[in-house]
Amino acid sequence: MTEKEQGRPRILSGMRPTGKLHLGHWVGALENWVKLQDQYECYFFVADWHALTTHYADTSELRENVREMVTDWLAVGLDPAKATFFLQSHLLEHAELHLLLSMVMPLGWLERVPTYKEQLENIKDRDLHTYGFLGYPVLQAADILIYKAKYVPVGEDQLPHIELTRELARRFNNFYGAVFPEPKALLTAIPRLRGTDGRRMSKSYGNTIYLSDPPEVVSRKVADMMTDPARKRRSDKGNPDVCPVFDHHKVFSPQDVIDRVNRECRTAEIGCVDCKKLMAEHVNKFLAPILKRRKSYEEDPKRVLSILEEGTKKARSVAQATMAEVRAAVKLA
Repeated sequence: MTEKEQGRPRILSGMRPTGKLHLGHWVGALENWVKLQDQYECYFFVADWHALTTHYADTSELRENVREMVTDWLAVGLDPAKATFFLQSHLLEHAELHLLLSMVMPLGWLERVPTYKEQLENIKDRDLHTYGFLGYPVLQAADILIYKAKYVPVGEDQLPHIELTRELARRFNNFYGAVFPEPKALLTAIPRLRGTDGRRMSKSYGNTIYLSDPPEVVSRKVADMMTDPARKRRSDKGNPDVCPVFDHHKVFSPQDVIDRVNRECRTAEIGCVDCKKLMAEHVNKFLAPILKRRKSYEEDPKRVLSILEEGTKKARSVAQATMAEVRAAVKLA
């Protein structure tokens, strides 16, 4: 641990590698991560084992997805000098702790996790009746507890997972002694950015604007975006509150533009075409420095992998120290 890191609370957060990241990832997580790296000792990990819980049948793009995702992390301003990036699957200590925690995890605790039944009902194109899917909260708990993270930044929908981790830490400690501190949720506002079709922005819906999209691609996607469905003609008054384009204005446009669009849409002083062009302009201004940083990493992909490798080495030293404590507590060493 560096002198600068000493005394700073530790944070742990991860992301499943699904390829290039989009504006929804920036709004939902990355913007917050960039801020947190200056305030906390941050560990950000590539959750490639977690990706297998739902995408175990096809791993052909997994390695490429890891590289693309970490490239985007670096492009948006996450700094390996301030935060530790690591690859989950290269740390077998996570798997060992997952196994030991699974020995004391009551089955009923897993079955009551809200997202378990929800995803079983909603994801119909993959068979999720596997232990890996049922037991992923145990692996998630291992990811957090092995670094003795004080805080885990989450939205409200993830609070049950953090509470389950706290309960599991408590149960383990009751059996074997006080090994794990109970992590706390660092509750953050996780706004959802709608995609070009009005639904939640998601790669699976094909409605994304990627952080790596060049200006002409952004402009084309924005031109095809859904707007207020009730506004049929240019002369019709619109309602920005139901318009996905205005959602983007609120995130990426300056306040004077937001105020103008909000006012002139309602009075039909501005049409959807001009509103979209204005929004695309400001999205492209936001993306310009990201594209510039990304290009430097794309030209040197080994640099990305080297950063991930160095971070994984650092994370391994922490994970190994924790597992030495765990084995001693369980009387395995």
